Amino acid sequence: MTAPAHQDHSQIDEQAALWCLRLSEGRLDTDERCEFDAWIATDDAHAMAFEEAVAIWHGVEDVADTPEMIRYRAEAVESLRRANARRWARTHWSMGGWGRAAAAFAAVLLVAMVYLLHDPMTSYSTGTGERRVVMLDDGTRVTLDAATQVNVRMDHNSRRLELVSGRAKFDVAHDAMRPLSVLARNRLTLATGTSFSVELLAEQMRVVLYEGRVEVMAQAKDGTRRTILPVAGQPGPTLVPGSELIASTSAATTRIAPTDVSRSLSWESGQLTFDGEPLAVAVDRMNRDAREKLVISDPRIGAYVVNGVFLGADADAFVEGVCALHPVQARREDGRIILSYRAA
Repeated sequence: MTAPAHQDHSQIDEQAALWCLRLSEGRLDTDERCEFDAWIATDDAHAMAFEEAVAIWHGVEDVADTPEMIRYRAEAVESLRRANARRWARTHWSMGGWGRAAAAFAAVLLVAMVYLLHDPMTSYSTGTGERRVVMLDDGTRVTLDAATQVNVRMDHNSRRLELVSGRAKFDVAHDAMRPLSVLARNRLTLATGTSFSVELLAEQMRVVLYEGRVEVMAQAKDGTRRTILPVAGQPGPTLVPGSELIASTSAATTRIAPTDVSRSLSWESGQLTFDGEPLAVAVDRMNRDAREKLVISDPRIGAYVVNGVFLGADADAFVEGVCALHPVQARREDGRIILSYRAA
């Protein structure tokens, strides 16, 4: 990639983009490093072009309106203008002319590749028993439950979040032109300015609505979406503040139930409130705080109903309560607490 002393900007930009891509893929060997150093030393324009390519790689959003990006766009437009003018003038193209146009196009294409390959995702997570509050750039407040991961991607047109595991509450900064979406496995919640929580369980996605309105949709792997709730004005269950949507992520089953808003937020202080929850769901939630993970070894006990308030970190009290009310027995094994059916 050693270049002559004088080149046009498009060739230098193309080479700078290629070096940026190669460096991003891993370390250069000795010969490649010497080649890169020689290329940088050949011309000050090379160093400048490389710095611009690195800036684009690390944050296109931050430099979208800088002179460098404006120049890239202008060069692309100028290349198209020249190509069209020559086409309609029926002038004879030399191989050199085609070569320069191709080089300019390749430079623009490489810059576009850098733009597309750059993933502006930010990930926030908590460990076992840990809780965390995050303020996003748009003013949205995200409260993460224990053992939770939320990925965030924001641009000028959208705010895309993904709940990878656990549970989080979203107090969404209002922006009607830039909806906020939360994808949880294959269920998508859309809002523009409201307050709600999303929880991911083994077979379910749950949404508790605290303020405003949200739309909840099923999203297939190819990105196609369909609503899973009646649209406004049509008969059927409606998710309103103070209610909870419980949607299966493996079937079409969806239902809405009233919920105690204040008790539903007790997890923010480390307390877990169960009001007629299946044991399988209660165990999922307890395991976000439990150092010794609870395991249900017999499916017959997964549907037993659990009521009460427990400290998330106190798995022993939870197990004691469950075993006292239901035919369940517990044993410790390999750092886990195994729950199984206890015959009469």
